[in-house]
Amino acid sequence: MSQPEPKASPEAAQQTAGSLRGLSAELTARVPELLEATRSVGTGLDLHSTLQRICETAAGLAHARYAAIGVVEQPGESLCDFVTHGVPEEVARAIGHPPDGHTGLLGALIQEGDPIRLADLAADPRFAGFPSAHPEMRTFLGVPIHVGGEIFGNLYVMEKHGGEAFGDDELHMLRVLATEAGIAIGHARTYEAARQREQWIDGSVAVTTALLSGGDADEALAVVAEQARRLADAAVGIVLLPAAQGGLEIVAVAGDTPSASLGVIVPPQSPVVAALLRGEEVFLDDPATDPRMITRLADQFGPHMLLPLRSGGRVLGALSIPRARGGRPFTRAERTLATHFAAQAALALKLAEAQRDRERIAVYEDRDRIARDLHDLVIQRLFATGIMLEGAQRRSPVPGVRTGIGRAVDELDVTIQEIRTAIFALQQEPAEAPSGLRSRVLREINMAAVPLGFMPSHRFLGPVDSLVGELTGKNLIAALREALSNTFRHARASRVEVTVDAAAVLPDGRDAVRLTVADDGVGIPDGGRRSGLRNLARRAESLGGASWFGPGDGGSGTTVTWQVPL
Repeated sequence: MSQPEPKASPEAAQQTAGSLRGLSAELTARVPELLEATRSVGTGLDLHSTLQRICETAAGLAHARYAAIGVVEQPGESLCDFVTHGVPEEVARAIGHPPDGHTGLLGALIQEGDPIRLADLAADPRFAGFPSAHPEMRTFLGVPIHVGGEIFGNLYVMEKHGGEAFGDDELHMLRVLATEAGIAIGHARTYEAARQREQWIDGSVAVTTALLSGGDADEALAVVAEQARRLADAAVGIVLLPAAQGGLEIVAVAGDTPSASLGVIVPPQSPVVAALLRGEEVFLDDPATDPRMITRLADQFGPHMLLPLRSGGRVLGALSIPRARGGRPFTRAERTLATHFAAQAALALKLAEAQRDRERIAVYEDRDRIARDLHDLVIQRLFATGIMLEGAQRRSPVPGVRTGIGRAVDELDVTIQEIRTAIFALQQEPAEAPSGLRSRVLREINMAAVPLGFMPSHRFLGPVDSLVGELTGKNLIAALREALSNTFRHARASRVEVTVDAAAVLPDGRDAVRLTVADDGVGIPDGGRRSGLRNLARRAESLGGASWFGPGDGGSGTTVTWQVPL
């Protein structure tokens, strides 16, 4: 998209011309420098870059060591963006939260609407003091910024080179620059609003496509988290879903580093959770000091948006989008766009849920058919075969033959019992499944037998149920489901072996649980999709473990290994 060159309005041009009248001879000589400065301020349409250019230009024109500009989204609100020049980045981080624009000299510039020039700002009664780590400053010159006839911020410089006070020449220059700054900010805001709307619409389309693609549900939720994080320029994006025991559980986290918060449940007594489950948005400027935040997760972040994923009067979950500590607050436009994004994501989530319900019903119907066939056909034939063998046993005069037939009949009885156990597992609803990890692993294996066309073998090592905790067990089951899903979708295998080893040891000596899923299929081709394997790795890393894959025994097939500390 091309960026048109902003043009000043006739009114703005008249303001600028009026500001130049009555200048001293010394300042008149600097008019070309001023005009060049105002031209550079108006180039480009990115708002933050525009503010940075204004700051740098103001410091140069006023021969000041420091300059700063703060703007509000609407008159009377706190500063939504604050940019400095001359303050090192590490000092700005140490200072912490930027000013709000309501108090002190900065508040006076916006509220009173008149320039302020001071030889010693500390002596002015409106001065509210410097925060800790702030550089010492004495001389001060500030002017308000007008956008569309209203005051939308302030521009100021401090510490003139040589230690002297700012004079009339610097005041005239800064006034002219503030006029041009108002024009540039107005253009930049219009462009920024259009660009943001376009990006959030594209993000909503990406989320809808991911949720309805029929792929892995965890991967789709990760797309929601990543898109929200990218669009909001946030530190992380977090998706939370209602937990069985109440509250909201963190099910997807998108960030630059693996998060240990995956699987954490925010309790129902949290005021924020209660508001989200009622379908209310929650916006926090400083979560670390907000009494509504009762978890320590809030200490890590700055401005925070928490949005319900609501569709048709039902809250399906929540979306958390925090910026880094010290980050700029979310503007009103960003809050509105994020709220619309959450509503679109909730609708796509509901449609995806209905789609998965249809697929689940189809699987249950298929399992019922298999169970009926096993009972009505296979068991009956095995039972009839057993009766025939018992008859042959009684008629045979050879003791060795009678003994062999007896063992065969016993094996048939065991086989019939195993088939009946499999029928019971096929007919069992998920809510009826036992809660032990061993039982949950067996249930996943039994469910995978339907699309695979055969029953995977399994092996347990160590006291699985007693050693593996609930959070680790939940993620292990999800990893097993992902690995088996990859196998029946891609491997074309005839044999699958699942091993859960609760007696494993990590290289650093810590006790661990290791899940291994090995098949004799076609292996993973070069350039093939790796999304499922990335999901496995993310789950393991969130718990301090790791996941990898390689060829199976003999170089054929695939072996997937997933291990985390106990």
